[in-house]
Amino acid sequence: MATRARFVYTRRRADDEEEEEEEQEEASSSSSEDEQEEEEEEVVEGSDEEGVAEEEEVAEEPSARKPPAAAAAAGRGGRKGPITISLKKVCKVCKKTGHEAGFKGAVYIDCPMKPCFLCKMPGHTTLTCPHRVAMEHGVIPAPRRNTNTSLDYVFQSQVKGKISMVKPRFLVPNQLECGNIKFHQRRVTCLEFHPTKNNVLLSGDKKGLLGIWDYVKLHEKITYDSVHSCILNTMKLDTANDGVLYTASSDGTISSTDLDTGMGSPLLNLNPDGWNGPSTWRMIYGMDLNAEKGLLLVADSFGFLYLLDRRSKERIGQPILIHKKGSKVTGLHCNPAQPEVLLSSGNDHYARIWDTRKLEPKSALASLAHGRVVNSGYFSPRSGSKILTTCQDNRIRVWDYIFGNLESPSREIVHSHDFNRHLTPFKAEWDPKDYSETVAVIGRYISENHNGVALHPIDFIDTSTGKLLAEVMDPDITTISPVNKLHPQDDILATGSSRSIFIWKPKNDSDDPTEERTSQKVKEYVYGSGSQKKANGKRGDSSDDDLDGGSDGKNKKAKKTRFTHTAKGKGKSKA
Repeated sequence: MATRARFVYTRRRADDEEEEEEEQEEASSSSSEDEQEEEEEEVVEGSDEEGVAEEEEVAEEPSARKPPAAAAAAGRGGRKGPITISLKKVCKVCKKTGHEAGFKGAVYIDCPMKPCFLCKMPGHTTLTCPHRVAMEHGVIPAPRRNTNTSLDYVFQSQVKGKISMVKPRFLVPNQLECGNIKFHQRRVTCLEFHPTKNNVLLSGDKKGLLGIWDYVKLHEKITYDSVHSCILNTMKLDTANDGVLYTASSDGTISSTDLDTGMGSPLLNLNPDGWNGPSTWRMIYGMDLNAEKGLLLVADSFGFLYLLDRRSKERIGQPILIHKKGSKVTGLHCNPAQPEVLLSSGNDHYARIWDTRKLEPKSALASLAHGRVVNSGYFSPRSGSKILTTCQDNRIRVWDYIFGNLESPSREIVHSHDFNRHLTPFKAEWDPKDYSETVAVIGRYISENHNGVALHPIDFIDTSTGKLLAEVMDPDITTISPVNKLHPQDDILATGSSRSIFIWKPKNDSDDPTEERTSQKVKEYVYGSGSQKKANGKRGDSSDDDLDGGSDGKNKKAKKTRFTHTAKGKGKSKA
């Protein structure tokens, strides 16, 4: 310890002498003495095993090693030298200098060292992507083929008469009519129009809440907050009784809910023992109804399919593996013309066609390969002869004929929807009113710059050519709209954006500007409660990142809440 004290005293004395010398000289450099001091302190705090001679050698080292200005900085009260700030552009994606990536105002600039975010191809950026300029760029035309099998002739004889040969006029619902602001406590996950009550819209959210809203009578809306304990993924109305709604949830249950009373009864519970970790917790995403057979088809997050008798409310047979074991089945859809034909989509990068009359593992009629996770797959709404899928590789795929060559799609349409973190997955859906079965609607992820505001349009696409028919947006809606549903009879579009729901109708086109200003309707909004009290008296959290909970599987009556607050607002819409 005595040696260390002597060394420190020697170092300080040497520093004082050096400071006096440097005060008489003029310093012209801008470096610091921090590095030299750190080296000396390390020697001082070193191991006791080091010799005294070594320490003294370090202490008596010539002061010429230190830059002149470093000592001058120390002489000015021990202040450090000036801090140098680099103004070089550094990319947050590739960490290289010379360029930047990310949002610049309302425009997203992607990294030139990475493939295009939209089409996933190298050589250009999203701003210069040819698919962004013209959506039909690179769309492969459908190949012509002869129908020469017995199945082809039978199928055409049954469904050809249902397809109109004349394409009807398509009216785009491009004007915002009304909105239900923060109707839900969490983000909206699914929407359905009531089949008999044209003005009633059903909606579900991430927390399992079921909402019923009459968008003509704005203040008439009801919420049932105890239908499920977490994400309400899918809902189907009973075709025999439109007052009964079947819902599928990530809590692993299928519920049958009376829309008038809110009374729900569980039809299936895949987690009767509660939460035992993610390796055993089963979630339900895909569900559809075969009305002819009275079957409810359900698929879980482990790749299995379950059949339920809608009348007896009992399970039929054993679960059947229809996708890779352990992979999530994201959707199910029964063919509208041949209900025994089932289309499933999954996380294993495949959409598969099944015959439910002879279901066995690895007995799929066809497996449609995709590049990444398949968000959804739907048969065309009238003939059932076409298939429309949405994949996370930013591709919408169309098969024009299900009995044709299914090894490759008839068309691949590039579209921006590759994002589902904290968002409901994007799904392209057919327009049920379109007799030609060519129009589809889907929300867009990449924002567009409209007068300095980043807006995320809703796209109407002609699936026969890949052309963009219309893009719907409004300056009042700056959030993304991943959930979209077209009305089965009227020219109405319902969209779910974050916790809010909006209704769109066609704009009244008029040649007379005076008449157009007179007929322009004021947009009306009704405000819900995003943090209403639950049945147990606790207040719901508005965060969207909570873990999904479990379900006790008991019959319970959902809390019924009515809201009556309304408000009106003015604003222009762009389309």
